[in-house]
Amino acid sequence: MKQPLTEEKVFKDPVHNYIHVQDTIIWRLINTKEFQRLRRIRQLGTSYLTFHGAEHSRFSHSLGVYEITRRIISQFERSGYKDWIPEESLLTLCAALLHDLGHGPFSHSIEEAFEMNHEDWTCRIILEDTEITEILRDVEEDFPRKVASVIAKTYEHEIVVNLVSSPLDADRMDYLLRDAYYTGVNYGTIDIDRILRMLRPYNGRIVVKESGMHAIEDYLMSRYQMYWQVYFHPVTRSSEIILRQIFRRAKELFQEGYNFSFMINPLEDLFRGEVTVKQYLMLDEALVQTAFMQWTLEKDELLSDLCTRFIHRKLYKYVEVENLDTDMISEIRSSFAAAGLHPEYDLEIDFPTDLPYDVFRPGEAFDNKQILLLDRHDHLREISEVSDIVRSISGIHRGRYHLYFPQDKLRNALTRLPASIAEIFAK
Repeated sequence: MKQPLTEEKVFKDPVHNYIHVQDTIIWRLINTKEFQRLRRIRQLGTSYLTFHGAEHSRFSHSLGVYEITRRIISQFERSGYKDWIPEESLLTLCAALLHDLGHGPFSHSIEEAFEMNHEDWTCRIILEDTEITEILRDVEEDFPRKVASVIAKTYEHEIVVNLVSSPLDADRMDYLLRDAYYTGVNYGTIDIDRILRMLRPYNGRIVVKESGMHAIEDYLMSRYQMYWQVYFHPVTRSSEIILRQIFRRAKELFQEGYNFSFMINPLEDLFRGEVTVKQYLMLDEALVQTAFMQWTLEKDELLSDLCTRFIHRKLYKYVEVENLDTDMISEIRSSFAAAGLHPEYDLEIDFPTDLPYDVFRPGEAFDNKQILLLDRHDHLREISEVSDIVRSISGIHRGRYHLYFPQDKLRNALTRLPASIAEIFAK
């Protein structure tokens, strides 16, 4: 049940103009230490090393997702759509606000390095002994479990999950707009007002009024462009590679019993794989970058070099290769080792792929991977059946192979490499 504030609170926001907080529970959640921690986690990880304006946080994104969800629910309630359940409004708003609560420093990079999942951590923070849990229990004892189940995509009412996690959800709409704004690109400038007006609750899920198809085409094209021009930018990938290698090397040294000149909890427990919720909430980018700065002075030359490169933006260079098979990769690594280079740390092979939209396949039932259009006769059609544009960007899109390497080290070793291998890196 909603608990209206005596006076509406507002946040000034560069993307949505204002973010309106009208419920006491939402206001209290925003002011918890667990949610405030998101101010210290960048939304785009290492992208600030490529796009200098990309310093925005998970905090501002989470508020944006909440605001878009609030606008959608407000529209549904004003219009009196019978397929929307007003009693689910607060649950949906809480899930939208808290959906990224479990992101760690540098987000997806640390997840890959330590085989973690931010959604699992989000659920743990919601369910275990935290300020968040206490506030959610004030709604009802079982409310934390309900919020966690929406984020885990197991909640019984699919329509609630749709608003927080689907091909056309509040999360994606906000990050496209926000990431485009802060990186300075134009690809993510979608017509959000038109999209929100065209959304309808129908038969237990969110669909789009057919006349809104062109706004959805623009949204999907914007997502496609943002992935290839921003999220998969090769310079950003280079910084992510170095970041993962730092975590990998530090973890190796820790497991070997190396005596670090600087170590701080909860990093020790992270390397052990024994992090509690309380320790995880101490992890932010300030702490990690402090460790990296100290590790530039470590006796281990590899860790010191990697941290120096990351802190001072001395990133790996890259070359593009059209085709690369396993035999060629093995030959390159062997040649690197023979030339005195580290075959694992001085070479990283990246092959980005993306699935801009997962089309409906005849004979299958509609699922949460598709965007459905509702025509004037209340018939549903999957958007790629109608749109040539959507069909053209559907399916898996693959980039070219990128070989990343430390240019200064390779330059000194180039003459020791076989001519065929040296030619690849001399481009």
